[in-house]
Amino acid sequence: MHVVVTGGAGFIGSHIVDAYVGRGWNVTVVDDLSTGERENLNPRAEFIEGSINDPGVVSRAMRPGVDLLNHHAAQMDVRKSVADPIFDAEQNVIASLRLFEAAVNAGVKSVVFASSGGAAYGEPLFVPQTESHPFAPMSPYGCAKLAVEHYLGYYRQVSGIRGVALRYGNVYGPRQKQHGEAGVVAIFAGKMLAGETVTINGSGLQTRDYVSVDDVVRANMAASEGELAGAFNVGTGVETSVVGLFETMCRTLGGSYATAHAPAKPGEQMRSVLDGARLRAIAHLPEPVKLDDGLRTTIEWIRRR
Repeated sequence: MHVVVTGGAGFIGSHIVDAYVGRGWNVTVVDDLSTGERENLNPRAEFIEGSINDPGVVSRAMRPGVDLLNHHAAQMDVRKSVADPIFDAEQNVIASLRLFEAAVNAGVKSVVFASSGGAAYGEPLFVPQTESHPFAPMSPYGCAKLAVEHYLGYYRQVSGIRGVALRYGNVYGPRQKQHGEAGVVAIFAGKMLAGETVTINGSGLQTRDYVSVDDVVRANMAASEGELAGAFNVGTGVETSVVGLFETMCRTLGGSYATAHAPAKPGEQMRSVLDGARLRAIAHLPEPVKLDDGLRTTIEWIRRR
């Protein structure tokens, strides 16, 4: 198999690249390194440095002989999408369409797309949110992810390409950046290990479904190797508040740490928790990594940095 992974130098994408390489697949990574890291690149993968907004880069990557496109490159900052919806749409919608068009023209058979459960569903009408939950995105980022899912469904209908959208919860794990707006686990861990004050936006009672990157990799392999099509949640079904996450991390680190509260951020919803049982049952995946176990692994990786 020859697979192209966009965003393959990023936190999640690089783990997926490693899994493909470990299976003996031929892997091409496309990444402009705007948020990805060169050190995350697997040396056994071909690397094309450049943006998926560049038609030349896309044509180099999406060439005849590619079997699968795994699309993880994205503008992933919800707050940035609220500040500049047009930029977000250019990065997350238009660039995706360019990729899908090139994939169809190159004869690519399958596409796996990294979507978002919480951002697409919005505030839950019931929990945990299943794939049948109504869509009510509260940010341009969520709108963009949902739009790309619909475009992927369109290409599936008109070209026969097999498309799978994986709706992630809040993914955490080794290689997640400690700086920036995304990745609360890594941000908190970095602050706590440095003895700095942890900032909690809003009340801290907002909840999320924290999913280990190991579970995300397993979901991607199932979507890549099987005959799945459509949209699937990748979540634990466990709802954890930001304050609860901080307290769990304090216990994991074995100490007490300072916090300060900042105003809530625009576009941030209060609750999100995904039911990932459907994909686990169909693909015979194990139960999700428990938060305590995943946090220990992540914190230890950050400590060694």
